[in-house]
Amino acid sequence: SNKNQQFKGGERMLQEVTEKELITVTIDNYMNLQRIKKANGDTENKELDYQIKGLVAKLSSFGVNIEDLTL
Repeated sequence: SNKNQQFKGGERMLQEVTEKELITVTIDNYMNLQRIKKANGDTENKELDYQIKGLVAKLSSFGVNIEDLTL
């Protein structure tokens, strides 16, 4: 795969995101949502839980162990 993909006239360039960068961003998102969940205390937030579930699935697919990241 090309690192950079150029479209007609060079108007737009897309840079490929590496798997490592994607994992890093996903971990950051997961940790942010964990902090929000902790700040919510006992208040239930189904949407927040659903978002966290999705990130857990993504991180698992990358082989990332989230146990160390969970507050």
